[in-house]
Formats: sequence, C-alpha cells, structure tokens
Amino acid sequence: MAISQKLLNPGERVVIDTRTHVKALIWPLIVLVALLALGTYSQVKISNGTVTLGVWVVLLVVIVWFVLRPLANWATATYTFTDRRLITRHGIVVRRGHDMPLARISDIAYEFGPIDRMLGCGTLVISDASTHGQIKLHDIPQVEDVQRTVNELIAGLHGTAAGHDGT
Repeated sequence: MAISQKLLNPGERVVIDTRTHVKALIWPLIVLVALLALGTYSQVKISNGTVTLGVWVVLLVVIVWFVLRPLANWATATYTFTDRRLITRHGIVVRRGHDMPLARISDIAYEFGPIDRMLGCGTLVISDASTHGQIKLHDIPQVEDVQRTVNELIAGLHGTAAGHDGT
C-alpha cells in the first residue's frame, strides 16, 4: 500500500499511509451474497438452461458494477501524509491525485457516528487556507490518531509543540 517513492520530494518522509477502512466494502459484500443467492435460486427453480444462462450473465454484469468496481476503487485509493503535505490518489483507469501542503491546512477535525466508533474509523475533515474550503476523507481507520498526528506535523511546521502557542 505504500506510496511510490518517486512521488516524494528529496528529504520528504511518509508519516501516515492509509486507505479507506474496509467498512466501505460491507455493502458490496452484502450485494454479492444476495446476487449469488438469486443466481443459485434461479438455477434450481428454472429448468430452461438458456434462461438460467441469461440470468447468470445479467448477474455477472451487476456483480462487476456493484461489487468489483467498488472493490477496485477501494484498493486503488490512498491517503498519505508526509512531513510536508497530504497526498491523495484514486482511480482505476484514470488516476487522479491531489496534493496539499500541510502549511495550507488551517483546521483539521474528525467526525464519526456510533458504527464508525465500533469499527474504529471516521471522517477526517481538513480545512485549508484557500477558497477551496474543506477536504473530507471518509472512513479513515483510527481517525483520532491520524488527526492528532497531523496536528503534531502542522505544529512542527510552525515551530511549536502540539497544543502550545509557542510562548
């Protein structure tokens, strides 16, 4: 999962390298089980082989779209914090990326609901000093630890200890 070294500047080091929590794959897994059950049911109940084959072909297309596509999206999306910037990468055929210098981050917060707390993940909300507003990184594992670490990185950029104003 580690980000390619060629994306890093000289002297830059990776502090956090993560992807969306596996929670993002729960619905695709439920869809897969339901579709396989539907296919098996049609195999048993429909005696016409051509119709059964047609059902399986349709189910295969649905599985590709609603199961394999989200799985591939999950597997190819990464969020990396270095000691200098946030690097996001995602995309299967067309790769997209966004880099934000840590110095531009004006606020970093997190939010999570009851299910997120049980699973140990949440949404990291990063506000920058530009007109772009906020970046939301959904389903980040150990979001509180990530938020604390990024705050320490930002404090280090400004020459202050985390939680102190430098006076």
